[in-house]
Amino acid sequence: MKFFWALCFLPMAVMAQRANPEPVWRSLFNGKDLSGWRVKIRHYDLDSNYGNTFRVKDGLLKVRYDQAAYPAFNERFGHMFFNESFSYYRFAVEYRFVGEQANEGPGWATRNSGIMLHGQKPETMGKDQDFPISIEVQLLGGLGKGPRSTCNVCTPGTNIVYNNKLDTRHCINSTSKTYDGDQWVRAEVEVLGDSLIRHYVNGELVLEYRQPQIGGGNVSGHNEQLMANVRPLSEGYISLQSESHPVDFRKVEILNLCGCTDPAASNYKPYYVKSDNSTCVYKGKRKKGK
Repeated sequence: MKFFWALCFLPMAVMAQRANPEPVWRSLFNGKDLSGWRVKIRHYDLDSNYGNTFRVKDGLLKVRYDQAAYPAFNERFGHMFFNESFSYYRFAVEYRFVGEQANEGPGWATRNSGIMLHGQKPETMGKDQDFPISIEVQLLGGLGKGPRSTCNVCTPGTNIVYNNKLDTRHCINSTSKTYDGDQWVRAEVEVLGDSLIRHYVNGELVLEYRQPQIGGGNVSGHNEQLMANVRPLSEGYISLQSESHPVDFRKVEILNLCGCTDPAASNYKPYYVKSDNSTCVYKGKRKKGK
């Protein structure tokens, strides 16, 4: 009898699992090396990982400033770009700040790093450019003396619409708690093309804004042609920063929100918010133009 009831309910269980599948997160960091990533450090050529600033050790992605390479930081800001462009997605890192800031690092960069979204192609970065034209999810650690939010937004070469108005401030604070010490924090960002971006810290919504666009200040050494016209930012490259304070990342992952939205297809996902039904697969075959 038990076997009979198991057979009866099995199809329903399978149907329920299909209707509500677990989100399929893709790891962008393999825990072994920097495969898939490209490094650009100010004053150095693309793919020159000066001083082994970005490295992997003990399964962690580490940002470090060895004394031999950085006797003084000298504003050698760095960015490590993943080699694909994204538009509709959720992106997450688990990070912690450790140790002491590099010698002569800017005061504002103490326990400071960032995730750059909708960024320019790494190949278009100027050799002496400080930050990519992008939207920054600013990661800050507490200083042990008062509040200091994390997952703020900063806008090198860009602007956003905040509280229904174009806001040209360089940085806007989130409502997050302060995270002192070397504790791990999960920062997650929901990005919906050029419409909506939301920041989460340990699962809590802390900031929301809209309509990211080219056209702000706070970037130097760039090709001016890239900012010749104000225009929406609907996609771009993701990068992680080196801003003079050591930081570790133990997870770097992305959840695609664009794909097949036809429930009849085998690769349908109900959490997709943007349709690309050219990717739909029916009985093992892809049906183009569906």
